[in-house]
Amino acid sequence: MTRPGDPGYAAAARREATARDHGAGGSAGQGDDTATNDADAAHRRPWTLRRRLLVIVASLLVAVSAVVGVVSVAVFHSSSVARLDANLDSAISRANVAIAGQPPGFPGDPDAAPGLVLNVPGQEAGTLAALVPREGEARAGYITEGGRVLDLPDHVANALAAVPADGQPHSIKVGEYGDYRALAVEEAEWDGVSIVLALPLAEVGAATSQLAITITIVALAGLAAALALGSLIVTRALSPLARVTETAQRVSELPLDRGDVALAERVDVGDERTEVGRLGAAFNRMLGHVASALTAREQSEQKVRRFVADASHELRTPLASIRGYAELTRLHGGQLPEDVMHALSRIESESVRMTELVEDLLLLARLDEGRELVHSTVDLRAIVVDAVGDAQAAGPDHDWSVDAGESPVEVSGDDARLRQVLANLLANARVHTPAGTAVSATLTEVDGRARLQIADDGPGIDEGLRDRLFERFARGDASRSRRAGSTGLGLAIVRAVVEAQHGTVSVESKPGRTVFTVDLPLAGATPAS
Repeated sequence: MTRPGDPGYAAAARREATARDHGAGGSAGQGDDTATNDADAAHRRPWTLRRRLLVIVASLLVAVSAVVGVVSVAVFHSSSVARLDANLDSAISRANVAIAGQPPGFPGDPDAAPGLVLNVPGQEAGTLAALVPREGEARAGYITEGGRVLDLPDHVANALAAVPADGQPHSIKVGEYGDYRALAVEEAEWDGVSIVLALPLAEVGAATSQLAITITIVALAGLAAALALGSLIVTRALSPLARVTETAQRVSELPLDRGDVALAERVDVGDERTEVGRLGAAFNRMLGHVASALTAREQSEQKVRRFVADASHELRTPLASIRGYAELTRLHGGQLPEDVMHALSRIESESVRMTELVEDLLLLARLDEGRELVHSTVDLRAIVVDAVGDAQAAGPDHDWSVDAGESPVEVSGDDARLRQVLANLLANARVHTPAGTAVSATLTEVDGRARLQIADDGPGIDEGLRDRLFERFARGDASRSRRAGSTGLGLAIVRAVVEAQHGTVSVESKPGRTVFTVDLPLAGATPAS
């Protein structure tokens, strides 16, 4: 229990006030504390395996050093005190020899009594002695470094007189003289008188402190050396894991999504009998399995591409024949029934549509095979102006505009394919937006690249379709398309042609604003990887 005058009263009061605050307003501050803890946990750096191992090793070394140090100091202190007790017993024995040569009874001069047990050969300097009578005041003295016996003050004598005469050593505090080890025995020659001898503990304490400091310094130096050596050992032991990580990083940067994949990366396994060796071997087997799967996938895709290309190529001739015969029959001079004429016109129109589809499939198959397009310096501004003019003629019910500047914008690409890209983007805006929609084409130069943007203020693209908009045969709902039978290959061709010319294409859409953006490297610029 603390009182207002005690040193711990203020701290206790603060703890009590804090407890009251947590009890009364804990619900208000709990949320802030939780938020703070969550923020600290989010910003706390995770521990690596190397750091964990070093901390564990350091903790074990500290624990072992602390136990060894505490036990060593305790044993040394106990043994030093035991030696001091033995010296104390020897001093009592020498005092008894001196007393045995005195006449019976307590000496007449009490002040000279301590000298009887101190002026004995062999008594150590610094020894305290006191004669404590059953009645009367005790007298005490001590031996100086020069061997003289001097009297001690009464409070020292009283401190020595308080030692019980049980024949056992006791540790006492003798005022400003420090700590002593004292032994009191009742003298049989002098009835009712006890002899008290005390030896200083200063040397024992100094030796114990010196040993503790030495052990601490040696332990810290050993800990530092062990951490340095352990860091090297742990780093070397974990180096195979680092190699696994580096290999995985290199594999993650390989273009594995398409093309013929050469997955030759492997890890130097080392000894497979170790845990790290088994991990490296398992990682290599996984890479081999992935490489086999990718090779099989590429072979399957190559077969599909060759089939599509061969089928498209073979279909071109019969489709051209069907279209030609339909036109020839329709242009025949004889009279044909109206339903036959309608059927012939449908055959001709569908053959045209099938021809376009086959041409698109053949183009995509060739691009998938990695066939290079014809690259030359092309004025993209002229292509944009011509394409918008053609789109305006095809869709007069839309509001067309173009902003391409006055200067040529030259890119390195295939003129015919770039015109096809523009035609597909503008046709997409025309077909999938209602009449009266404003469609604009903007051409600018941004950071060494030509940027073409086709924007319209139509209803926008459905969010579920946006992620697969550039895939083949991707179609929106029927309410957005006004052209029956759309193949869904137009935007797929746009992406394939643009990427083949080291460009990018993207789309942003919301109701009332849809923008297709095409970026192409300018002529002479280094294509982005």
